[in-house]
Amino acid sequence: MQTNQLAHRIVLPALLIALNVTIARVFIIPVPLTHGNINLCDAGIFIAALLYGRRTGAIVGGLSGLLLDLISDYSQYILFSLVVHGFEGLVVGWLGYQAGRKVQLWALLVGGLIVIIGYFFTDTLLYSLTPGLVGIPTNAVQILAGAVIALPLAVKLR
Repeated sequence: MQTNQLAHRIVLPALLIALNVTIARVFIIPVPLTHGNINLCDAGIFIAALLYGRRTGAIVGGLSGLLLDLISDYSQYILFSLVVHGFEGLVVGWLGYQAGRKVQLWALLVGGLIVIIGYFFTDTLLYSLTPGLVGIPTNAVQILAGAVIALPLAVKLR
């Protein structure tokens, strides 16, 4: 029984990461002004966190963001994505796992704010204030798209 639980704790996040990176890589829109992109990575992070909690949310978030940046030629973001998306998944899973729909919506809002603020500081640090400010609405669009996809899917998959 213990081997089955260990496999579940390792294999499930790995499968979710692979699925999330694949879907996010297929649906990717480069944003030259911010040196970043808009993708569906946050939808997968939200779903993993809402369905499986903060541990899986953090693992799926951090590693999905890192791997997506690595294979999308955005290597300057790798460590930032690991931290920002990992923290996003952790917080959404902590607040939204096994919660009601209203609390889950708030969890997605808080997770989205983490991403928007995290990438504002990332773009400002890597480039300048202008890309940091331009990234706010593009990251908000990405978070909104992720939330609109994730919340109903998480409800159905539960």
